[in-house]
Amino acid sequence: MQLSSAPYDERLTAPRSWWLISFLVGVSFALILLPFGGLPMLGGLVGGTAAAAVMASAYGAMRIRVVGDSLIAGEAKLPVSALGASEVLDAEEARAWRTYKADTRAFLLLRAYIPTALKVEVTDPADPTPYLYLSTREPERLAAAIEAAKAARTTA
Repeated sequence: MQLSSAPYDERLTAPRSWWLISFLVGVSFALILLPFGGLPMLGGLVGGTAAAAVMASAYGAMRIRVVGDSLIAGEAKLPVSALGASEVLDAEEARAWRTYKADTRAFLLLRAYIPTALKVEVTDPADPTPYLYLSTREPERLAAAIEAAKAARTTA
C-alpha cells in the first residue's frame, strides 16, 4: 500500500474547558464525601476527577486520517475511489448541515465544539450514505489530502 502524497491525521480532542469541568466533578465528589472524613474526601476528589477525565478523553479520542487510498473517520473506512466532491464548511454552513440541511442517511462525525467541517460526497452506488460530515479543525487540509490520495490512486 502506497501512502498518499499529503497524509492527514487529526485527533478530535476535547476542549481544555472539559478538563477543568473534570476537576470540578472531582471537587463535587469530594464535597459530597466531606462528612465522612479526610481520606474519603480525598478519594472522592481523585476518583471523581479520574472518572470524568476518562469520559472526556474517550469522547475526544476520534481520529480522522487519510492513509494510503483510504479515508478513516472514526469507525468508518472508505476507499477514496468511493468519494466524490469535497465541500469546506465554515462555521455557519457547518451549523446548517448539522441541523436543517442534514440527511438522516449521512455519516456524521460530529463534534459540536469544532465549528468547521468538511462535507464529502459518497459516490459508491452500493452505499446508501449520501455524504460524510466530518468535524475538523483544518477542513482545507483534509480536502487537499483526499484529493492527493485520489490523484495518487489514479497515477498508480
